[in-house]
Order: sequence, then C-alpha cells, then structure tokens
Amino acid sequence: MRLKKALLNLAHSGPLLREGMASGNLRVLKNLLGPAFRGIILEQMHDHPTTRIPIGNSALFDWEYSQNKEQLQRLYEAAKRDQWNATTAIDWAVQVDPYDPAVQLLPDEYLVIQDHPAFRALSPREVDGQRHVILTWLLSQFLHGEQGALYAACQVTSAVPWMDAKLYGSTQAVDEGRHVEVFHRYLSEKLGRVYRIDANLYTIIDAIMRDSRWDMKFLGMQIMIEGLALGAFSTIRHATREPLLKEMLGYVIADEARHVQFGVVALKDWYLQADSLSERERREREDWVFELTLLMRNRFLAHEVYDEHWAHAMSRKEWDRLVLSSGLMTLFRRTMFKRIIPNIRKIGLLSDRIRPRYAALGLLQYEGGRDATTLTAADMMAPVF
Repeated sequence: MRLKKALLNLAHSGPLLREGMASGNLRVLKNLLGPAFRGIILEQMHDHPTTRIPIGNSALFDWEYSQNKEQLQRLYEAAKRDQWNATTAIDWAVQVDPYDPAVQLLPDEYLVIQDHPAFRALSPREVDGQRHVILTWLLSQFLHGEQGALYAACQVTSAVPWMDAKLYGSTQAVDEGRHVEVFHRYLSEKLGRVYRIDANLYTIIDAIMRDSRWDMKFLGMQIMIEGLALGAFSTIRHATREPLLKEMLGYVIADEARHVQFGVVALKDWYLQADSLSERERREREDWVFELTLLMRNRFLAHEVYDEHWAHAMSRKEWDRLVLSSGLMTLFRRTMFKRIIPNIRKIGLLSDRIRPRYAALGLLQYEGGRDATTLTAADMMAPVF
C-alpha cells in the first residue's frame, strides 16, 4: 500500500519536481532532493505523530558579548516592548460559528472551486461548510509553519555570529512559541480540527532544518517562509469577518514584521561584505532561494481537501487548475511576492545572472516594492490590494 501511494505521488509530482530543480546547481539539488523525496513522494511526516529530523549545526559562543549593530539593537528593544500574552491579550470567549452569515469566515471569492458545477450545486449551508474546511486547512499549514519557525529560530540563535542577533533571536523563539499556541488553540477550540502538513511545506522545513549553515536557515525561514506568512496573514485578516481570527492575526502579523526585518538586516550585513562568500557560495544561495520560490509558488494545493470532499467530482489535475487560478491563490501569490522579491534584492541575491529566471515567472514586477526594513507593523496589517 505504501509503495502504491509513493508511486502515485511520483506520478502526480514528477512534472512539479522537474520544474523545481530548474537551476541545475548540483549543490542545490543535493540539498533539496532528499527532502523532496521524503516529503512529496514518501510523505514520511504522515507515518507517525512525530518526525525526527537531524540538524547538526554548531553553536557559536561569544565570550566578549560585543554589541555594535544598531539596527539589531533597535529590533531587540522593540521585541521586548511588544511582547504579549496569548492567554490574556485575545478574547477567547468569542464564539465562532462557521454557519453564521453575518460573520463569514471567508468571502465567496476565496472558495477556490466556486465556478465548478459540483460546487454550484451545494446548498448554502454546504457552502459555509466549505468555508470552514478551506480556512481550517490554511490555518493548519500556518500552524505547522510556525512550529518550523520555532525550531529554526532556536537553531539560528545558537549559530549566528553576533551577540546582538542572539539577543533578538531569543525574543523570536518566544514569539514563535506563542504563535504555535494561538493557531493550535483556534483550530482546536473554534474550528475543531487540524489538517496534516502539506508535503511541499514539509519539504522546505526538512531542507532548512538539516542545513547546518545559519545563513541558509535565515534565507529559508526569515525571508521565504516568514515572507509567505506575512502575505497570507494579511490577506486573510483583511478578508475575514470573524472578529476573533482578525484580532489574533493582528497580533501575529506585528511579530512577523519584526522577524522578516531581522532576516533582511542580518543577511544584508553578512552578504554584502566583500569577503563573506565566495562566488560559488553566492551562486548556490541565489539558486537555492529560486528553488524555494518554485516550491512555494502555486504549491499550496490542499490535496487533503480534494481527497476528502471532491475526488468524486473531478480529477486532481482539474482541481489543481481551479485552485491555481482561484482568487485566493492569486491574491496569496501577489501579497507573498510583493514582500519576498524586494527582500531578495535587498540582501544581494537578485543578480543579473538569476534575474531572467524570476522574469520568466513574472515575478520581477514586484521588485520595486518596499522591503521589510521600511515596513512598520501597521503597514503589515493594512490591506495591500
């Protein structure tokens, strides 16, 4: 049964994997092929309630405790000032009714297959049930991503070479733990379910956790996954009418804005030093970020929702087409890359060599957006569309 499932996954994902290995960089392929095989093909993260991932990075101790990076110091002070208690800051007494038309969880245009005949045949209550399902799947992926961010923050804090960054990193670990707490509580108490982790998200987390280099963890988590989170959180916060979710996401977004800024400040300082990376190392990082972009672009396809609710009504290929062209996914891509592409440029990983690949995906249109170092928490919480 497991072999059959793996072969089916290979058949479904083969074209995506070929596209996702477009750089041809052997070091990048070595870094990502193992995670892709374990996550997308074997789905090892679904075998047991826990998954053990070896990490292997070294902890760097600073016995001089030198602090001379002003931007990181300001971030640390802001993080200390803006800590919040998830138990008391959020009004958990608010009732969430997925079938209350006055407080829709998601608007109609976010129902990813709303134009399919099978969907149009649903009753109003069944449509509300689909809002519940789609939001539950999305928030479940946010929860899993926050757990990955928690562990990556702990790793980076021990490995980053500056004491200023270690001090700030300690506050991010607290933030991420709080985010795991609130997403799990909302899913468990208000929506009543947690979906399993998406295979593509697991592949990214697996690759980040196993890489022993602190800056690669920064690239993957602070720039890419946190950038995705900011886009997704702001999209849903603006769209939902559910007051508890809107309040919760407001708090989380303010934290995430600092996290992305932390990644940009630290990596810009490191990568733009003349002797920090060789040309081969810089090319590897450019190619690795591009491959993560491909994994994240158009990959949150909610196949668990398809298998559970819609496999009888359409093929997986048709489902994928409908999801990828839906208003929700189009909006996610737009808000995500408006934040990610300027930051890739800011840290020096959008060279003339790599630019044509982003141009072929239509992503350079976002290059002129404001980078995270100029965005405030209020900016991050405001609608961007």
